[in-house]
Amino acid sequence: MNKKIYDPVSVLKGVGVETATTLAEMGICSVEDLLNHLPFRYDDLRLRDLAEVAHDEKITIEGKVHSEPSMMYFGRKKSRLTIHLLVDPYLIKVTFFNRPYLKGKLNPQDIVTVSGKWDKHRQTITGHDLKMGPHSEITEFEPIYPTKGNVGVKALRRFISQAFHEYGEYIEETLPDTLRVKYKLPNRKTALHTMHFPQTPDELKQARRRFVYEEFLYFQLKMQAFRKIEREQSPGMEQHYNLEKLKHFISSLPFTLTNAQKKVVNEICADLKAPYKMNRLLQGDVGSGKTAVAAIALFASVTAGYQGALMVPTEILAEQHATSLHELLTPAGMKIALLTSSVKGKKRRAILEELENGEIDIMIGTHALIQEEVNFSRLGLVITDEQHRFGVGQRRILREKGESPDVLFMTATPIPRTLAITVFGEMDVSVIDEMPLGRKEIETYWAKHNMLDRILNFVEAELVKGRQAYVICPLIEESEKLDVQNAIDVFDMLSNHFQGKFNVGLMHGRLSSAEKEEVMKAYSDNQIQLLVSTTVVEVGVNVPNATVMVIYDAERFGLSQLHQLRGRVGRGQEQSYCILLADPKSEVGKERMKIMTETNDGFVLSERDLELRGPGDFFGKKQSGLPEFKVADMVHDYRALETARNDAAHLLEQKEFWEAADYLPLRTYLENSGVLAGEKLD
Repeated sequence: MNKKIYDPVSVLKGVGVETATTLAEMGICSVEDLLNHLPFRYDDLRLRDLAEVAHDEKITIEGKVHSEPSMMYFGRKKSRLTIHLLVDPYLIKVTFFNRPYLKGKLNPQDIVTVSGKWDKHRQTITGHDLKMGPHSEITEFEPIYPTKGNVGVKALRRFISQAFHEYGEYIEETLPDTLRVKYKLPNRKTALHTMHFPQTPDELKQARRRFVYEEFLYFQLKMQAFRKIEREQSPGMEQHYNLEKLKHFISSLPFTLTNAQKKVVNEICADLKAPYKMNRLLQGDVGSGKTAVAAIALFASVTAGYQGALMVPTEILAEQHATSLHELLTPAGMKIALLTSSVKGKKRRAILEELENGEIDIMIGTHALIQEEVNFSRLGLVITDEQHRFGVGQRRILREKGESPDVLFMTATPIPRTLAITVFGEMDVSVIDEMPLGRKEIETYWAKHNMLDRILNFVEAELVKGRQAYVICPLIEESEKLDVQNAIDVFDMLSNHFQGKFNVGLMHGRLSSAEKEEVMKAYSDNQIQLLVSTTVVEVGVNVPNATVMVIYDAERFGLSQLHQLRGRVGRGQEQSYCILLADPKSEVGKERMKIMTETNDGFVLSERDLELRGPGDFFGKKQSGLPEFKVADMVHDYRALETARNDAAHLLEQKEFWEAADYLPLRTYLENSGVLAGEKLD
């Protein structure tokens, strides 16, 4: 009978009905699934000199049994086996718990290999594994697999070994030879065997390289194919803007563009002229000048005969953008209007009529822009600010107000490049990674809670100068589970502390939208000098007079969130300060505080945050779009991710990719993924 690698796993010896059921629950139904069930780590069983091993470190030793093993029983079914091993020049005591069967196997003068945890102070090892015979007879790297139920690691190893022996010749290559040769990658059969049965560190490294690249390439192929099809099936409008007018407008701005802004403007302008629909993400740190770039893009679109729309998440932010864009664009002859839920009656009807007649060039607003009554005459460019605050459906409705308008998403939340090209792989990503000249860096300090009196004196000194301050707390009300400061308690304490001197306000997520707007308006107008808030002020609040940000229990926030909060100050001409109140217990918490005091660069922080927290926690557990990779790590293997992305985009443009037999596995994968059939990505 001709064996095929996709035979059911039950064909293997020892895989009965119960085991096959458990394996199926682990996603292992066929022999191929079993061979692709890769280890998630390896125990390093190489021998080391005990003098170099740190306390509590896991080690492997080879030694001679020095005397009869001793056994002690205690409690029900509990035991302790003690053996003494001669490991030149040491005599080491090794203890095994609840392994009574080992006693009958061991005799004085036997050579054994033991792995366990080293207690440097007592010169003892708590053993977790013992193998009869010298170390040279065992593998130096022991694979550890994800397991379930009655199928343990040893059983999995046995099944995989059998599968390789009987089915190894049927393992098919999944990467084209051109790419394997280019990157010096082992073939799939060799790499799989090495992953399961590694002999040397270098061999394992090369096998891992192959699977990291393979996983990234397959994922990026799907993303880039989706992007390519979206472009081809969504023809945009070629916006032939007036270059002379645009150059004149840019030169008339009250500031000089940074090199980063110039680069991004060129990328956006190239998209406007192109026959496909722009789908671009613009990342820029707080204060990097995204609004100026948005103004230039909107101006260009209007000179091409179109209207522009800017949608933002809150009324206050909409008003701030309207003020900024009015100052920049009205002198250039552009007509700008603001539409929020507060605009009512005659004024609203007049704006909607002018918009539909094409008399308004640029409309700025909240989700009010996506209401059914809002009709554009000729919508050409849609910009959404802090786009992650809007649902996919809301963004789509605004796009559908025009006929395939170009779309620009803006965010001040620095997303590490590795995540940007993964989560937003179907978009083009532009980054403003340079700050305008003359901007004062926010001074950041880490203080312990016992320094609160000094901090309040500092805050008061700033308020006396006419400035304003924020105090951020992680919780709204007191929690029995978490010993962290809450906004209501802090508000009460500060109201009492500053009574008769300054007005203290309170803002949190349980307030209605109208209540939040009211509090923020009072703060913007300096009727409130000190605002106690939860993280609802994290994005988009612009009060240039605020110079102090105090963050309670700062260790409870990620670096990117701390940076966003810090960005609420430093928006005016005066020197601003951020004070992190924290008594972190963990090393990661201490490291976070240290990093925050060392840099104001949001992109540096986002990369460090990703390293400390991992991609799942960066966006939050519910964030969709983060793929699960068996071997690859988006953080540590980011170069391979970039390479795979570029290769995938290049392959899809090559005629050879769609015809040559060498690329058949990649084409088959794309066909099975549904992307080529026009299905949306999950």
